[in-house]
Amino acid sequence: MLRLDLDRQLGQLQQEVVTLAEIVEKATLRAVDALKRRDLEESHQVIAGDDYIDQKRYEIEDRCIDLIATQQPMARDLRAIIALLHITVELERIGDYAEGIGKISVMMGEEPPLKPLIDIPRMAEKATQMLRSSMDSLVSRDVVMANQVLHDDDEVDELYDQVYRELLIFMLQDPRTIQRATYLLWTAHDLERIADRATNIAERVIFLVTGKLVESGHS
Repeated sequence: MLRLDLDRQLGQLQQEVVTLAEIVEKATLRAVDALKRRDLEESHQVIAGDDYIDQKRYEIEDRCIDLIATQQPMARDLRAIIALLHITVELERIGDYAEGIGKISVMMGEEPPLKPLIDIPRMAEKATQMLRSSMDSLVSRDVVMANQVLHDDDEVDELYDQVYRELLIFMLQDPRTIQRATYLLWTAHDLERIADRATNIAERVIFLVTGKLVESGHS
């Protein structure tokens, strides 16, 4: 009976974490879309939505602590709870980056982006795809899928380097573009960090399943 109750509570806890991942994924895509369309109202909504993400993080943390205290899980179960705790922190940080992109959009005001946004939305799509894959690997306990997320991070890094080089050229050719270029650099950096957080989640899944800690160099 105790075993069944613990399994049920672990399942509910994991679903809460998956739901939080869906929320931060949506926030990221909304933030980039609002930036691209110069929709300041939408940007403000993304910023306001971060409070809910923070609240959900602390609720899940409380659930994890309560589960450890009341169920006294051992071995595999304890590792699962700790993994969910770590993943929740990563998700809350992703929410912070989405909020950051919303704030960048607000700082830009009515001013159009320096250049058409092509690579930045591609970064957002790839980073959120990595997040989805990392969470899918958690649900299915799929180490192969989690390892693929680690490899996918290289693509986001390449896109970031490309954006960085293009914007640097703008700034060197015309110093008047420095402020507008900086806004886009900040955005690209936030998206690159979101991909890193997705990688951290995949690493946690690998540890959960195999007991082996894989370090990709991200924090």
